Amino acid sequence: QVQLVESGGGLVQAGDSLRLSCAASGLALSNYLYDIHWFRQAPGKERESVARISRYANADYADSVKGRFTISRDNAKNTVYLQMNSLKPEDTAVYYCAAGRKPEYWGQGTQVTVSS
Repeated sequence: QVQLVESGGGLVQAGDSLRLSCAASGLALSNYLYDIHWFRQAPGKERESVARISRYANADYADSVKGRFTISRDNAKNTVYLQMNSLKPEDTAVYYCAAGRKPEYWGQGTQVTVSS
């Protein structure tokens, strides 16, 4: 059974940094075929893709976070990270980790709130 558990969210001020973690169980990142994603959903808005990383550590980012966010993976810890720098109030959202082809596996989310 695949489980993804996010952590690291919180309340910060604009310009601050946070690092989110996504701990995976039931799958081994070292040989997992599919990308691992970070999505976010702000109140009243649709869920949007933030970043994704392939099994070869190739990364893609939404235009809104390019240059500020970095996705990485530690296969030994079976964990994917999202380093978020220069946070803005518009980054406020629940952040979700997801995996799989669709992706079909989702975590419960972690709240990130950025005050101005």
